[in-house]
Amino acid sequence: MPTARILDSLALVEAGQWDALHDGRNPFVSHAFLAGLERHGCLRGEWGWTPRHLTLWDGRTLVAAAPGYLKHNSHGEFVFDHAWAHAWDRYGLDRREGLGHSATTGYYPKWLCAVPYSPVTGPRLLASDDAGRQALVSAMVELAAADGLSSAHVNFMPEAELAVFGGDWLARLDVQYHWRNDAGWRDFDDFLGAFDHKHRKNIRQERSKVARAGVTFRTVHGDEASATDLATIHGFYLQTFAEYGNHPALTLPFLQHLAKAMPRQLVLVFAELDGCCIAGALYLRGGDTLYGRYWGSYGMPDGSRLSGLHFETCYYQGIEYCLREGLTRFEPGAQGEHKLARGFLPSFVHSRHWVAHPQFRDALRDWCRTEADAVRRYARTLSGRSPFREYPQEPLRPQ
Repeated sequence: MPTARILDSLALVEAGQWDALHDGRNPFVSHAFLAGLERHGCLRGEWGWTPRHLTLWDGRTLVAAAPGYLKHNSHGEFVFDHAWAHAWDRYGLDRREGLGHSATTGYYPKWLCAVPYSPVTGPRLLASDDAGRQALVSAMVELAAADGLSSAHVNFMPEAELAVFGGDWLARLDVQYHWRNDAGWRDFDDFLGAFDHKHRKNIRQERSKVARAGVTFRTVHGDEASATDLATIHGFYLQTFAEYGNHPALTLPFLQHLAKAMPRQLVLVFAELDGCCIAGALYLRGGDTLYGRYWGSYGMPDGSRLSGLHFETCYYQGIEYCLREGLTRFEPGAQGEHKLARGFLPSFVHSRHWVAHPQFRDALRDWCRTEADAVRRYARTLSGRSPFREYPQEPLRPQ
């Protein structure tokens, strides 16, 4: 049987061994991305992220792994369980009940299998077969119980991994908005040709307004980005977080690391006016998918905001890139019904949750069923607001 080890740093694993466990099509589970977050100051215990990666070994060979973190809050997860934490504290639950060992009370800390700050569906159980994935799931429960944790969570996994989670894991469902080129569109005009008249006209008006203002766009990959480009995109990132009162986690050294370690997977788009950069967006590129992550803008030179600049920089330039590069999917991030009118259709995303306290777990099971029913009704409502002349009857499934 493989030996389970918990690692507090991915630096303890050779990149080749880690990356041999996945097909390389999702950049967020690569050793370069995850280890870069640790090495360049993006994960801190005081922010609620302490690396505790679950690994299974056959001698010196890594045979399965799951990126994991000890969490002292729910910040940066995008599968919101704040209500669970409040309920746990309100009813004075004790994790020791039924576990047969010493533990402190409280919902936190908990263990999370996910990619920090990234609500992106992708592999979570890194193994060559279902037996290895099942072994990881079993080890997660053993880890949580042995450490006296309230719960273990796996966020944004693909449908192919769902079958290995037993009935003691709670299922949660949510909706994101994804672009898919199943129709084989050749260019942006071909893409717009699939829209109804109203939505097609609105998008053309948005794009022409930005063009009339004299804004042009420049797209570079990591190996094409200058030091100034990287500093500029990080500045936009900081600006956006400051405007919303949030704490930025990604550091400039991390972006510099991505440019070197993932040179063709890092994609930057800059909006420029009269020789000045006024906005930018950061993407990551996978095997057939573009992932939109961050955007920011300093506004026009006179301090005003240009209507449509956000949509052009974050969405339309991304779609143009996918059509130009032959990518068939574009995931622009979580939330945002405004994406629907721009061709991003509702798609289900999944998470699984194990809760130590048996009575609390049973109560949450009913809550999760009710929540999932509400999400499905919401998705069906969105289906009736599609901008396309033809649209599938059910929300899309992530691949």
